[in-house]
Amino acid sequence: MTFRCPECSTPGWMRITQTIELPPDSRSDEIMLQIVKCGRCRFEAVAVYEESRRGGLDDESVDHRGYYVSESDLKIVKDKVSQCPNPQNGRCRCRVHKQLGSRDKSGRWDGLAGIELGQRFVMKIR
Repeated sequence: MTFRCPECSTPGWMRITQTIELPPDSRSDEIMLQIVKCGRCRFEAVAVYEESRRGGLDDESVDHRGYYVSESDLKIVKDKVSQCPNPQNGRCRCRVHKQLGSRDKSGRWDGLAGIELGQRFVMKIR
């Protein structure tokens, strides 16, 4: 799947290069932390995909957003994701999943608590 890059505005060049599925929280049934990169301008960022299927049978809510982050914070997230032995398994019990899958007191996911998230952007398909 390709997306429109928020930096160069080129459709179809930004791709998900790394992903880790995290356990559900008090709001979302599916949470994925992603690294996205533009093949044209080399822009890289952190993205979060959250999906909730709670409510009526046809009720589904999807939030897919990206965040500008510093190079050092991007490296921290990339390094953590690459250390997981099973990133597609949200039930993995490795140290990385425990860190990135952490929740706050209300049960909401806050696995990026130590990362300074910059400007938010929408993940637009093409």
